[in-house]
Amino acid sequence: MVNLFNNYNLYNFKNIMETKFNNKSKAWWVWTARIFVGLLFIFSGLIKANDPLGFSYKLEEYFEVFHITFLNGFALSIAIVLCALEMLLGFALLIGVRAISVAWGLLLLIIFFAFLTFYSAYFKVVQSCGCFGDAIPLTPWQSFSKDLVLLLLIVVLFVNRKRIRPIFATAKGDRLLILAAVISLGIGIYTYNFLPVIDFLPYKIGANILDEMKTPPGAKPDEFELTYHLKNKKTGAQKVMNDKGYMKSNIWKDNNWQIVGDPESRLVKTGFTPKIRDLTIQDAQGNDYTKELLSNPFYNIIIVAYDLSKTDEDAINRLNALALNLSQGYNTRTVLLTSNSAQDAQAFSKQHHLLSEIFYADEVPLKTMVRANPGILLLKNGTVINKWHYHSIPKYDELVKKYFQQ
Repeated sequence: MVNLFNNYNLYNFKNIMETKFNNKSKAWWVWTARIFVGLLFIFSGLIKANDPLGFSYKLEEYFEVFHITFLNGFALSIAIVLCALEMLLGFALLIGVRAISVAWGLLLLIIFFAFLTFYSAYFKVVQSCGCFGDAIPLTPWQSFSKDLVLLLLIVVLFVNRKRIRPIFATAKGDRLLILAAVISLGIGIYTYNFLPVIDFLPYKIGANILDEMKTPPGAKPDEFELTYHLKNKKTGAQKVMNDKGYMKSNIWKDNNWQIVGDPESRLVKTGFTPKIRDLTIQDAQGNDYTKELLSNPFYNIIIVAYDLSKTDEDAINRLNALALNLSQGYNTRTVLLTSNSAQDAQAFSKQHHLLSEIFYADEVPLKTMVRANPGILLLKNGTVINKWHYHSIPKYDELVKKYFQQ
């Protein structure tokens, strides 16, 4: 009887120890996933919130793919809210507040992101998902792989959502969550109105635009493979060969084999790609002024208004006055770059009595130059000396004191 009692106690003790060990093991996994997912969501949201306008351009690409372009007008608002939501969910997960709701939010969000990245990768529609903005460019397949890892960790958190313990009391946790929501939204609103805090784009301050457009000597170009579809005129036999096999086999010497259709080209290896490869500045007649404008050895002002119908007209008027003062005081050349037609640009110039010379470039590089419409660049020898949002246009005296009198 005593032995039976002792065996029973030993069995209970063993079960208790195994339960504690399993609980500790699960707690370790939950904490690891919690920290990793929380920090990654905060980082991802923060990077995109640094440039919400750039993220909104990426959303518009997705809207076009899924034929929901009626949302384009809301792209910026959606971008700011999504960035804030990522940061908020990450922060809430770290402090353990509202754990069950947060677990559901993370799961739904990562499923949505994984669907988008898989769709982009498989159908080759949006070739850069914008997960980490322009700071860390990822291919669609890299983005999808990242989302799968996150999905696995979030599933661990979701299954163990009741084990996520808050660090603070409920009332304090809720107050911190509200504060985090205000800060998260505030970051996106601020950077939209006053340019990104950190500029990851090739037109950042200190960059020489002409240098960023160059391909260094000896740099390897993209490597492509050609695929030929061949048919024998006598036998009707068909073959598919790549360009190397086509040349090595000497089949091209046999007049009986003919190429059917056009060869298919496939990128095998990516070579060197300049950071700026799509900028061409022209006048109304189509003459190329890119090198002339970017080689100016003196300080010159570039006003970037990619779409004159959407530009801030009050800012244009203030920039016009600034251009007049700089022209009279320091003979400074001021150029307006736009993607509008010459006819529309000339009509706009006449309406606002613009003093700036007008040149034309594609909308994409203009949107990349400065995240504002209009935005202002101060150049010298093609180097970006400074840049401003139209909400922070420098005064004439400030420019003179800081730059022109040096």
